[in-house]
Amino acid sequence: MSNGNSRASWKYAFAYTGIVVGAGFATGQEVLQFFASYGLISFLGVVLTGLIVMFIGRQAAKLGYSTHAESHVLPLNTLFGKKFGLVIDIILAFFLYGLAIVMIAGSGATFNEGFGIHPQIGAIILIVLALITLLMDFEKIISVIGVITPVLVVAMFFIAGYNVLNPMVPLSEVNQYNDVSRTPTGSWWFDAITYAGFTLATAFSFLSIMGSESARQSIVRRGAIYGGLIIMIIMLLINFGVLSIIPNAYDVSLPTMEMANNVAPWLGTAYSIIIILLIYNSIVGFLYPFLARFSTPGTKKYKILLVGSLVVGYFGTYVGFVELVNIIYPLFGYVGMVIGIMLTVRWVYLKFKARQLAEKISDNDEKEQ
Repeated sequence: MSNGNSRASWKYAFAYTGIVVGAGFATGQEVLQFFASYGLISFLGVVLTGLIVMFIGRQAAKLGYSTHAESHVLPLNTLFGKKFGLVIDIILAFFLYGLAIVMIAGSGATFNEGFGIHPQIGAIILIVLALITLLMDFEKIISVIGVITPVLVVAMFFIAGYNVLNPMVPLSEVNQYNDVSRTPTGSWWFDAITYAGFTLATAFSFLSIMGSESARQSIVRRGAIYGGLIIMIIMLLINFGVLSIIPNAYDVSLPTMEMANNVAPWLGTAYSIIIILLIYNSIVGFLYPFLARFSTPGTKKYKILLVGSLVVGYFGTYVGFVELVNIIYPLFGYVGMVIGIMLTVRWVYLKFKARQLAEKISDNDEKEQ
């Protein structure tokens, strides 16, 4: 693989990660609810999620490339047919918008806890930044989104590492603080699969568009694999860190901020900035496919829809961040699970067809001989 292709793959990988690692993820709230509340077995859950994300993300990117998708519509029609595809299409589009509202609410909570800024003021700041970015072309959006991901990886190694080495609770005692009532279903493996579905659902539209924009399928295919691996590593780090402060993690909206403050107060402030930038990534990554579904980027309709959706999204901040995570994430995870199942079925079908074709060619060759 040439250096140019390798750079392109990593650019897509960081953009993919940047979309997924948003408010709930980077704050530790998602990891707490879906994984850490189960105790030590949560590590198995994280690995299971990571493997699914790598495989399914790869299939989604390949489908986007093969269908030359400008939005998620064509890939969904390919998977489900036009009628059912339309149903999933509308559900996915509006869930993406719902997630953007979650991220806007998350930005308000982060500004408030990190800097003492009123949540609504913080939300307005992020809305303005998202507005400016979403007026750019797609390639520039990918570049912007991917910038902050490496910073997060380095920060989490340091923050999680410190808390693991200086734990509030020894790893051997973590299971004493299990609280399954805080989890979506009470089943660690099902929540892991649900979270993988959620991750796919959040990134499916973006992966589809990303795939179609790639010069080669191999570039975006590797990008999805690399991105999935980065996501799993970050999840493992956050999970490890959250478990090390598990008694306090239950009492705060932003567990990773608590971890950063344990290292040094100034680091908590610095990490607030990282979280805000990641939230900004996700707002952009969720809104772009939503807007592209109902308008053509760059047009007057696109700009009107952009402004309108951000204004409406602002009022969603009054619901509350944790409450929105509890409501929207599991439901969206089920949508992603359905898409993931269909992508897997398609992969198996194509493998089967390829094998049949190879056998047919082999039989013909034998007959000719």
